[in-house]
Amino acid sequence: MAELRAPRDGAAHPRWDPREAPCIPALTLDDRLVEVNLVELLHDADGLRSVEGATPGEKVAVVEFLLAICYASGTYPESAEQWPAWVDQKDALRPAAEWLAQRPEDEVWDLFHPSEPLGQNALLAPFLDEHGAGPAQLVIERVGDYNQFFDHHHLEHPTPLPVAQAFRAMLTQHVYGPAGRARISGKETLGATITNLAATRLGTRIRVIALGSTFGETLRLNLAPVSGPPGELNRTWTAGKERRGFKAKPIGRPVSGPADLHSYLGRSILLRPTSQGDHVDRVLLGAGELLALTDEHLQDAVYAEKADGTSKPLWASATRAIWRQAHALYAAVNEARSAEGGNDGATLYRRLALFPAQDVAPEPGQQPARRIDLWTVGLVAKQTTAIAWVDGTFPFAPGLEAKLYLASYRGSDIAEFVAAALYKAAYAAWTVIYPNPKPTDKNSQIARFDARGQHWAATRESFDLLMEETTLGEDVHASLHEYAATVATAARRFLVECLDPLPRNSRGTKARAAALKRFDDELALPKAPAELRGETA
Repeated sequence: MAELRAPRDGAAHPRWDPREAPCIPALTLDDRLVEVNLVELLHDADGLRSVEGATPGEKVAVVEFLLAICYASGTYPESAEQWPAWVDQKDALRPAAEWLAQRPEDEVWDLFHPSEPLGQNALLAPFLDEHGAGPAQLVIERVGDYNQFFDHHHLEHPTPLPVAQAFRAMLTQHVYGPAGRARISGKETLGATITNLAATRLGTRIRVIALGSTFGETLRLNLAPVSGPPGELNRTWTAGKERRGFKAKPIGRPVSGPADLHSYLGRSILLRPTSQGDHVDRVLLGAGELLALTDEHLQDAVYAEKADGTSKPLWASATRAIWRQAHALYAAVNEARSAEGGNDGATLYRRLALFPAQDVAPEPGQQPARRIDLWTVGLVAKQTTAIAWVDGTFPFAPGLEAKLYLASYRGSDIAEFVAAALYKAAYAAWTVIYPNPKPTDKNSQIARFDARGQHWAATRESFDLLMEETTLGEDVHASLHEYAATVATAARRFLVECLDPLPRNSRGTKARAAALKRFDDELALPKAPAELRGETA
């Protein structure tokens, strides 16, 4: 329960400090789920396996905030050369825990402070009771389309949110909040642009986090050397640097350093506690800060090509799973290792390339000397509506990036080709069953025989096995042949299942035969991936 404390004005208000209150679920090395405060989380990071959360985005948001604290406290490697050894220094994060626990009295870390609420904009206070909504508005996945119910009744649901959960949801909003329009009225509050929600820093791209064997190692893997000032922690809107106004759309402000970057306030938020201070019962949410981001602020990004030929940081998609682009991660490390002119560790991939490559590949079935998993997280959203969190974890071992690239690239290529063959097979069945179709019915009719959905859902497991075998030293080409055979066999089975409802008459038999022949012929074409034809690429 939050502590009741009287501020300078003499009126008691609830006080909740995440440095003292258990607020983050974490998994211990012996697989127990515990809830810890921020100081404990940093102090005992090497005794924990990971932080947990309701969604991948919530877990990323917690990591982002902890990275900001580490940078603000000066807890990061001195140089790129020192980084590999620093990653292995257990308890290297304890200075950050001590810094956090010993902040001066006038540096407020209270979530409900009247003038400096942690992570929030106190300027919203006069408008909270009248213009605020139920606490569901704070949770990205629960809000949905603000127009889903025209009277906004779903946002007024009165069930309070536990404070720790509200704290984590607030961090997630700052990092992943999607673009759109807020419910708050600019005419009656801080200005017209308060209602215009820009996509937050990670709201439009995939975030890549390197995972170690402990949570401490995970944080150290993702802490980079700092060439300039680390910047200030964005503890609250009303303290520290001057913030934007809301009379007109501002230009993005410069980033002062990594502490600023990882803690920036992507939303103006204010939370209202219940009388006991253990829950939040009302929320007001509007536009936050805009940052002028450059390449140095995208140190984990990998780039993918858009339909128009330009490239941008890899983005989340509801129709294209992240694993289909996993080869971009390994290509980034491979290019960093082979780059001339030294390695400044400026990106995550250049730092990973600083780890010495293994002299020999691991024996088949044996873990490599050092294993790191690359965890990718993104939010698929349409304006204010969050559609889905997408994430994937891909193995990495120093020196194996070329083999992992080959496996992931060929694996994706094989799956793409098989998917195209399934569509052509569905088309072949359609031409037989519907000789005189209406153009408007074509897509829905072909969908009857299209097994690509089942194919993509099932292939992820085979792809994960392919990458795991490569990491464990298995022969890449042999694994690719086995993968190709498994994927092709499963795809043909899915096709047969889609064709099963066809009538058992001459036309149904002809359609079934045409579809299966087209599928088999496609996989035997010279342009098909060699592994599907039993050859080596």
